[in-house]
Amino acid sequence: MVKIPGGVFMMGSPENEGENSERPQHQVTVPAFFMAKFPITQEQYQAVMGSNPSCFIGAKRPVESVIWNNAVNFCTKISRISGKSYRLPTEAEWEYACRAGTITPFNFGKTITTDLVNYDGNYVYASIFKGRYRQQTTDVGSFPANDFGLYDMHGNVWEWCQDKRHDNYDGVPTDGSAWLDSNASYANEYSQILRGGSWNNNPGLCRSAYRNWNHPGNDLSTLGFRVVCNI
Repeated sequence: MVKIPGGVFMMGSPENEGENSERPQHQVTVPAFFMAKFPITQEQYQAVMGSNPSCFIGAKRPVESVIWNNAVNFCTKISRISGKSYRLPTEAEWEYACRAGTITPFNFGKTITTDLVNYDGNYVYASIFKGRYRQQTTDVGSFPANDFGLYDMHGNVWEWCQDKRHDNYDGVPTDGSAWLDSNASYANEYSQILRGGSWNNNPGLCRSAYRNWNHPGNDLSTLGFRVVCNI
């Protein structure tokens, strides 16, 4: 676990970047917290849950094909074992930790390469150079960390958050807490937020501000998670 210092940041994207779901850009105050240095690995998940649902097998690879409820159950079990309160990150905590003080689309700058992130290198973002498409996950920590010391915040696997889907940031909490009610349509009401992009996505979907969502019962090979703990 890495201690993430509290602070204030601008969440979302300005008008010249990103999608409407990432607006309005707004100021959020996030209290300090601890966050896992890596996505939860298959060996960690196996040790706690007694099973491994992953498609791409490897002890140090991120666990994937995890439904949202099982990610929550993992947090419940390790909380019971450790005596500490583990949980999924809020969407605000996730973006704050991913950015690590940066304001660019990625915590590495205005673009990324497949030397820095595991994504589909057939596509580019603010660059003319294509890269590798590995077509699978990679061991956690295979690429450089951000300035908070967190690895794989861009790419590799999407990471489940606490928050439910909302079509935009109108009415969002500004204290870093989870947005648990839903003002979205009926179909979207049962969707949970995902962040970070994956091995199977173009780099634009790996941006710090990009918001994805999926039904909590889906178990795609792109879906993983990491945990946080209160100070």
